[in-house]
Amino acid sequence: MSTVEGHAGKLIFGKLGDKDIMAMEGRFHYYEGYSMKEVTFPIRVMYELGIKTLFVSNASGGMNPEFKIGDLMIITDHINFFPEHPLRGKNFPTGPRFPDMHETYDHALIAQADKIAEEKGIRVVHGVYIGVQGPTFETPAEYKMYHRLGADAVGMSTVPEVIVAHHCGIKTFGISIITDLGLEDTPVEVSHEEVQIAANNAQPLMTEIMREMIKNN
Repeated sequence: MSTVEGHAGKLIFGKLGDKDIMAMEGRFHYYEGYSMKEVTFPIRVMYELGIKTLFVSNASGGMNPEFKIGDLMIITDHINFFPEHPLRGKNFPTGPRFPDMHETYDHALIAQADKIAEEKGIRVVHGVYIGVQGPTFETPAEYKMYHRLGADAVGMSTVPEVIVAHHCGIKTFGISIITDLGLEDTPVEVSHEEVQIAANNAQPLMTEIMREMIKNN
């Protein structure tokens, strides 16, 4: 089970309209001591249950100077900075040994989210998410490095799960809630409690977008 405050560690099955859905209330994290196989095991279960589309969300630190705390960043791509790769080892027959990683985040789903956000007057931004192992928050120098590598937001999850989902042929859509900022010229101290508050405030807007998307797919 998840050992992180704010992650209940529950698996929920239900319906949204006429769509069957499976939701994870909380997730496993690499920094908790789990292996990558364990972190991504729920995605393997989803695949076996017939899941075709994966919606992922996370709290992340923003490094793009145009971002504001509470922004919803639609993930357009990611950088894998984890020390262990989730596909390392014997290849699962769900996908090729060397999977192509273009359009890891489905372009049609991104366009759909943009349209829904515009119709509902919800501010969204786009960006690249970099996944790191944690559990420490980033130093000012690390924020600067990640931003210069091409990332707009940084977090400690999501990338392993998305890689495995992509390997399984599952379409993926992701949103990061920008809960803190680590800009090059204005480093800001951050606590887990502050991250939770910012995430909780932005969550209803993210939920509204995802609910409409699920109805349309």
